[in-house]
Amino acid sequence: MSDTDDSDATGVVSLVGSGPGDPELLTVKARRLLQEADVVLHDKLPGPEIIESIPAQRREDVGKRAGGDRTSQSYTNERLVELAREGKQVVRLKGGDPFVFGRGGEEAEVLAEAGIPFEVVPGVTSPIAAPGVAGIPVTHRDHVSSVSFVTGHEDPTKAESSVDWPALADTGGTIVVLMGVGKLPEYTAELRSAGLAPETPVALVERGTWPAMRVVTGTLDTIVDARDAAGIEPPAITVIGEVAAYREELVAFLRGRGDADATAETTHTDSTERGDDA
Repeated sequence: MSDTDDSDATGVVSLVGSGPGDPELLTVKARRLLQEADVVLHDKLPGPEIIESIPAQRREDVGKRAGGDRTSQSYTNERLVELAREGKQVVRLKGGDPFVFGRGGEEAEVLAEAGIPFEVVPGVTSPIAAPGVAGIPVTHRDHVSSVSFVTGHEDPTKAESSVDWPALADTGGTIVVLMGVGKLPEYTAELRSAGLAPETPVALVERGTWPAMRVVTGTLDTIVDARDAAGIEPPAITVIGEVAAYREELVAFLRGRGDADATAETTHTDSTERGDDA
């Protein structure tokens, strides 16, 4: 009998999007893979209920925390290859969708180069889900027909930003910024300088779909002060454009609305430790 080919013993890596954090927004496939996995390498951004549903002996935290402890991407890449070569069924669990500012593309390249079989399991993406649960449609037939997704936290090794804020200001559409809490003063100033009206509505949705979700609204001119007054911290989504004001028409009837607005009748006070970022 011939020896078993090494490839027969190689495991499979699943790049899985967990959605914005609410465990009920996990896809059926994502839940099944989490139950079947030998090892789950997870970020900080999947909701705590999702992470805690995975037995501690089967999960490894490889997350990155804004301004705090970080697991290097090179370590995560190496660990994925190592575990798969041990024949493990591995889930790489990410917040939102693995290919929307989630470094899933980088990990897929590493796996392909190493000859590791992998699959991609899309997740509900936070730049749509977080505004949605806050009562903000990122598109609306009567107001806006385009939306742009932008990262507010680019690779720090890049010589210059690849985000063209003046071009975004010219689109007339909704701008949704991920990981943009810290740099909010910089890019709101860029957009104003590019001609976007200072009274343009803006909303910040912190921990969208989580029990501790909070929302603060303002304008391009006032949102930095509103952020500071409410103490909004990462992870949060920034929505810039006319649709951000649409929330006011819905909020009185919206369940789980997450008010942090100074004008809100009630404030959602449930909280968890803050500081995560992708």
